[in-house]
Amino acid sequence: MKIKSPFLLKTIGFTIACFVRSWISTINFHYHPLGKNFDPNQPNFQGRYIYIFWHENLLMPAYQYGKPNISVLISNHSDGEMIAQACKHLGFSLVRGSSTRGGIEAIRNMVKLSKDGHIAITPDGPKGPRGVIQQGVIYLAAKSGLPIIPMGFAYSSVKRAKSWDKFAIPNPFSKIVLVTTPEIYIPADIDKDNLEKHLTHVQNELDRATAEAESILLGKINKAA
Repeated sequence: MKIKSPFLLKTIGFTIACFVRSWISTINFHYHPLGKNFDPNQPNFQGRYIYIFWHENLLMPAYQYGKPNISVLISNHSDGEMIAQACKHLGFSLVRGSSTRGGIEAIRNMVKLSKDGHIAITPDGPKGPRGVIQQGVIYLAAKSGLPIIPMGFAYSSVKRAKSWDKFAIPNPFSKIVLVTTPEIYIPADIDKDNLEKHLTHVQNELDRATAEAESILLGKINKAA
């Protein structure tokens, strides 16, 4: 049953935010950049970027990187409203829309916001297919001029929701590894002929970031055993 009450949606969003803060704060988090450090929390961090990660991994960056100069794209459907309220309480700025609802207007708003801060996108959201890059992130990078930063996550112990994305809920006191790969620039004059090439490259880099995170985590687990 879909929830339509704005008050109830806000209340649930606030509750989710509180849950994320208390639950995820127990996690043993490790960041391993493959090259430059793109952690937006580091002191005197320079530059503006488009951070991308699979929809299933939303909890960790929501906790770790929620701040007003990072705008996150959240879909307009009712489930998205709960996520939007949670992200708002965690500190993000919001952009509403998706590749299927409000997509063009969302891209325009994100291009405007990208002049003053970072953008965060789940490029397989809001409805999948799971783990498959959609074209919107390529157009956004071309229009904004900002480089794309792929973020891959791996979990030592995790529960999975029965949703299209198999949403990840890491168990308390577990380990999580984040890997970022080098920035990806998309030319402003990209055409349809080159779109697929760049789409494939971004897909491969996000898959590589995930595989590297899993490899690093496995090494940590074996070392501790």
